[in-house]
Amino acid sequence: MEDRFSTEFWPTEIRLKQAEKCLEIDFDDGYSCRLSAEYLRVESPSAEVQGHGPDQKILIYGRRHVAILGVEHVGHYAIRILFDDLHDSGIFTWRYLRSLGEEQDARWQDYLDRLAEKGLSRDPV
Repeated sequence: MEDRFSTEFWPTEIRLKQAEKCLEIDFDDGYSCRLSAEYLRVESPSAEVQGHGPDQKILIYGRRHVAILGVEHVGHYAIRILFDDLHDSGIFTWRYLRSLGEEQDARWQDYLDRLAEKGLSRDPV
């Protein structure tokens, strides 16, 4: 059985770009990604966003302008991100951050499609 906290790739640097509202992450195999605060917030691995089982993901909207207040390490396997809407319960493992980078285009388009389908906006209400 695979450990959900294990990872194939390790981040060598994580840069919080507060003015640009994003994280830049470099991995030990040369892969780099830039993840916006909004993307990280709506894809948070927390139960508040993901639910407690398959097909329970909550559609988070109105977070276009969300910012990251800080990042803290959780052991040697993850970070916790504090957003300015005070969400901070998601533990972003290295594996999950890597998948967010690699799947960013598809995940973001799916998010935009789900917003449109529900008549919701990225803008705050």
